[in-house]
Parts: sequence; structure tokens; C-alpha cells
Amino acid sequence: MIKFKTTSPEMTEKFGYELAKSLCGGDVIALTGDLGAGKTCLTRGIAQGLGSTSHVSSPTFTIVNEYDGGRLMLFHFDTYRLSGPDDFLMSGLDEYFYREGVCVIEWSDIIEELLPQDTIKMTITGDGNTRTFECECSGKHQKYLEGAAAKAGAAIES
Repeated sequence: MIKFKTTSPEMTEKFGYELAKSLCGGDVIALTGDLGAGKTCLTRGIAQGLGSTSHVSSPTFTIVNEYDGGRLMLFHFDTYRLSGPDDFLMSGLDEYFYREGVCVIEWSDIIEELLPQDTIKMTITGDGNTRTFECECSGKHQKYLEGAAAKAGAAIES
């Protein structure tokens, strides 16, 4: 597990931007955190880092927004309104996991049992401008997370 803090929305976006540079097609990032925790802010940075120039907003009512124009597609999910994993499967949304893009899933705990094995899991907490990220991932992704956090100026905790 890696844990670090950002101290502004700009730093959170910068972390996402830096992380995106190392992401590959098929990568899945699962986000949990309260309303206003910074999930969409992080996703905005990831979209920019992938090269998308689209405006990123939370897909609360559409469930998934697709952003292209960069080196990889970004599939941005908000599963808050789903009643559980069956809703996700019945809608065919699991097919996005097998496309050559990056999936970022807000409120991922709702579909946790469906997440691919190599998913990057992030829990975001905080108040004011300070956000704490607790990340669980495989060894290869941990290196990328640590590097992106350092480049963004985030304080890494041991």
C-alpha cells in the first residue's frame, strides 16, 4: 500500500496527470471516497495526462463518459446510482474493462467484486484542500503511483 497527501485541487490534478503518463490500455482505477473527496478532480488530471482536451465532469446520470483525443480513450464511470454488481453487468458495462482504454470508476465499492485483478484501488479522504490517498495495487503500478505522487509534490507517507 502507498499513502500520500495532496494539498490543493491543482496538486490532485497534477498527480492524475503524472499517473496517466504510465497508464496502459486495460488499466482500471477504482476510486472510493465521500462526495467532494476529489475523485472527479483526479480524473480530470488523468484525462489531461492522456491528452484529452474534453471537459471532464462526473457522469452521475449517464453512468459512463467516454473521452478521446489522447493516446488512450478514458472511460469515466460513476456507479453511485447502480443498485449493485448485477446492474453493472446487465448494462454491459463490464465490456469496457476489455477495451484498449483506461477505466476510472467513481464509487467503485458498489461493483468491487467485478473489478479486474490488477485494478489500482484508491480511497480518498480529507477536508479543505488536503486529500489523503490510500492506494492498493500490484508492484508495477506501485512504482508508477509513487513516481506520480513525487512529481506532483505530494507528501508520501510510509
